[in-house]
Amino acid sequence: MKLASISTILIVYIFTLFGTVAQADINSVEATIDRNPVMLDEAIRLTITADGSAERDAFDSSPLLKDFVVGRTSVSSQTSIVNFDTKRTTVWTTTLFPRKEGNFTIPALTIEGKRTQPIQVKVIPVQEQTSVARDYFVTTDIDLKEAYLNQQLLYTVKLYLSSNIERGSLQAPEMQNAEITQLGDDKQYTDIVNGKRYQIIERQFAVVPQASGEFTLRGPIFSGEVMAPNTNQRFGFFNRTQQVNRVGPDITVTIKPIPQGIGYPWLPSEMVRVDEEWPQGDNFIAGEPVTRIITLTALGVVEEQLPEIPEFYPPNFKLYPDQSNTTTVEKDQHLISQRQTSLAIIPTEAGSFVLPEITIPWFNTLTEKTEYATIPARSITVLPPNNQQGQGSGSQAIPSGETNTTMKSEPQLAPISPTSSDKKDENLPVVGASKALVTGSLIATGVLTCLWIITAIAWWTTRRKLKHVLASQGMAYSSHHRQASTPSHTSEQDAFKHLLKAAKSHDVKAVEVAFNQWIATCEKAGSPYGKQNNGSLRVAMKSHIDTLQSLRFSPAAQQGKATSAQINEAINALIKAAKEKRQVQLTSNKHDPNTLSNLYPA
Repeated sequence: MKLASISTILIVYIFTLFGTVAQADINSVEATIDRNPVMLDEAIRLTITADGSAERDAFDSSPLLKDFVVGRTSVSSQTSIVNFDTKRTTVWTTTLFPRKEGNFTIPALTIEGKRTQPIQVKVIPVQEQTSVARDYFVTTDIDLKEAYLNQQLLYTVKLYLSSNIERGSLQAPEMQNAEITQLGDDKQYTDIVNGKRYQIIERQFAVVPQASGEFTLRGPIFSGEVMAPNTNQRFGFFNRTQQVNRVGPDITVTIKPIPQGIGYPWLPSEMVRVDEEWPQGDNFIAGEPVTRIITLTALGVVEEQLPEIPEFYPPNFKLYPDQSNTTTVEKDQHLISQRQTSLAIIPTEAGSFVLPEITIPWFNTLTEKTEYATIPARSITVLPPNNQQGQGSGSQAIPSGETNTTMKSEPQLAPISPTSSDKKDENLPVVGASKALVTGSLIATGVLTCLWIITAIAWWTTRRKLKHVLASQGMAYSSHHRQASTPSHTSEQDAFKHLLKAAKSHDVKAVEVAFNQWIATCEKAGSPYGKQNNGSLRVAMKSHIDTLQSLRFSPAAQQGKATSAQINEAINALIKAAKEKRQVQLTSNKHDPNTLSNLYPA
């Protein structure tokens, strides 16, 4: 019991002692640096040591930002107990990069009420020690120190290493009001500078300024670890590393504003071009869509700078644009941006038209003059719909499936001609040579006669079936044996029935094709509509066809957003209007004394 009581008392005493130490204030604060003077591209290691207990975030580095670039800060603490005497130390270590040459002061820093002593630092230029080969350093370069707003600048960074590094990182340069993008991968090679061999790592950046004026491009910072030299150590396994920090020199650039008199979207570049593409060909047929793709390419700019592509078309064309796409790629130390637009063009009537030229102005940074990227104007010919072309030639349109059946069936009729058997008879041996030969000849003749009869029966059966199929579809059957007895044109009644059948399928394309066939049948010579219609029926139905084409070719329809209810409503409206116009015309023809025959003869 006494032993347990003594242990409890000791534990409480130790916790009370540590709590008292933890709550104790710090006694003193000291600041030191690892080198003085320091070269412009080298780093200073600043160490602040607090004697006593302090919070880890008690160090404030903002007073150092006036003359230095402050790197990463690390914090460590140490507690030691010797003869019940507890001592605690907190250490902050940070890296400072001088911004320019001269004499500077590290100001007094405050840690929980205790202040450090100021430190004078001398920053010398790199050129003062060119005779001594340095182990590690960074160089920077830029292709233009004076450029226009939004013009690309090529910035190059080279890291020189005299020995291999264990690990390291190279930050990107910094500049206000600029977009900075790395170009490609790093390049690695070796070179000799001042008699010393270096491994060189080269990295390039594209700098696109977003404001005019004078700006400073801050050099990138390199932080790495290298093997520390130790001549007394024989085994590399126990070698220690040391921290290496270098910063690239700053570069000042002047960015000029947009020149006066520029009345177009500002696009500074060394090369701009515009191209067109017709994926489906450039054959134009009234009522059928043709896709046109236009691509704008610019060198040395980002995609946000590309202007919209102007589009001007005659009023006889319907346009269904798709959303434009923009992209930026890297090639040959330059940024290459592209804007691509896709447009569905539907000519509404046949004839000759001119597509206006497309012109995009841009500013050539090499010649400092305005130039133009152009697609020349082109003349096109829009042909009438295919069904009107077929009817104008006096031939009847036959569905593709029936045409294939006829073409495949007709060659099978060739073996039934007497010519084939006659040729076979010419190859028979002459009768009278011998009795055996005569008997064989008679047998062969009988076999061929049977085969000919079978083939004739098969041909007659096939011909009868084909005639029945064609007659059921309202088409006249004709062959080389007799002349056609029925007209080659589809009647208006059949065309209207085909339109109603297509409407029941709710297929926009099928309805549009059937409608064009019906209109063409009504407008042809000899039709009950031919004398009085004169194109008025097509004009009266134009709004309904426009609605169908919008549902078919609009971006919403291409993305599957057009609902079936919208499609059904448009088709029903078209059929309703067609029935009304047709009934009016039928009534008018019935009372017309000049009508040659009824619309539906018995």
